[in-house]
Amino acid sequence: MTRRSLLLFGLGVSCALFGCATVQPSARVSPKLLIEFGWDEPDTAFMRRHIAQMERSPFDGCVFHINYAKPDGTPGQFLWEAWSTRAFTEAELQPASADLKATQFARFTHNFLRFNTVPGDVDWFDDFSAIQSNARLAAQVAREGHAVGILFDVEQYKAPLFDYRKQRDAGARSWGAYAAQARRRGREVMEAFQQGYPDLTIFLTFGYGVVWLESKSGKRPLADCEYGLLAPFLDGMVEAASGRTRLVDGYELAYFHNKDTAAFAAAYRTVKETLLPIVADPAKYRRLVSVGFGLWMDFDSKARGWDGVDASKNFYTPDEFETSVRKALEIADEYVWIYTEIPRWWSPEGKPVNLPEAYADVLHRIRQAPAP
Repeated sequence: MTRRSLLLFGLGVSCALFGCATVQPSARVSPKLLIEFGWDEPDTAFMRRHIAQMERSPFDGCVFHINYAKPDGTPGQFLWEAWSTRAFTEAELQPASADLKATQFARFTHNFLRFNTVPGDVDWFDDFSAIQSNARLAAQVAREGHAVGILFDVEQYKAPLFDYRKQRDAGARSWGAYAAQARRRGREVMEAFQQGYPDLTIFLTFGYGVVWLESKSGKRPLADCEYGLLAPFLDGMVEAASGRTRLVDGYELAYFHNKDTAAFAAAYRTVKETLLPIVADPAKYRRLVSVGFGLWMDFDSKARGWDGVDASKNFYTPDEFETSVRKALEIADEYVWIYTEIPRWWSPEGKPVNLPEAYADVLHRIRQAPAP
């Protein structure tokens, strides 16, 4: 499901689907935290050079990625190559690790290293040793660089990794066989993350909630869902979680709440309670999971447009954005993340780009207020 198809899918999400009963979060954490994750996502070298600029922004941390040097000297991006048969070495990622160790973090204390499920060109029954090694190495770099953990982006950017109908051997192997194998791989990946970083936080862009909605609240077989195999994969991760390891469900579908602040409480109830029929170990899952929300500040800006000067012309005016962020922080257990495509919170020039100052003012004001 691409970002655009997620958009079309998410537009069908409503309080009528969730049921909009009031819910009280069961695991409040104070203070609540704002994370930046958008198309201005920095690499470790950018963070090292520009951390002072970044820490003037209203965030408590950000999602970042690792670059490495290919044999011919050209740059490569670890996050777009790690879910494959290619095993990276510590030496290849050492410059990124050195950047993090040398960065003088002060206020940015909640950073997450991004790890994608791409290119996704490995069948669930193939050799997963390279993926396990890369997950372990990513977590190690995150730990040594004083990050909180891993941003695990499970979106199917390049291959239908979680769609049983499109698996290589779907004609010869049953849904049950593939689901069992996906669960095994979930255990292995979680174990690898924890080997590299015991007691880490794994921040999912989305979790079981997408599967629950796609399955029409459990009425449609997971075998017929585009993200059906994500559920058993997450079952494996939950099963293998140990110590103080935590899972944050970032609930990307909150992008599509579209100013409907009542939807946050409904979504919280969905993640914590309603979707439990598709979770293998509901009791452990509820203990493990922290509910967060993603807000798309320049919502669908490619189609709707974005005005970097006159904020009143944008989908969210600053006042409307403030209302949504405050409600998201009130309901979330700990994290709310802000996603943008066109505006940039930081740049090599040392300043925001295409970003009306009023949006930063809103978030600064929220951060200075007492925690919900």
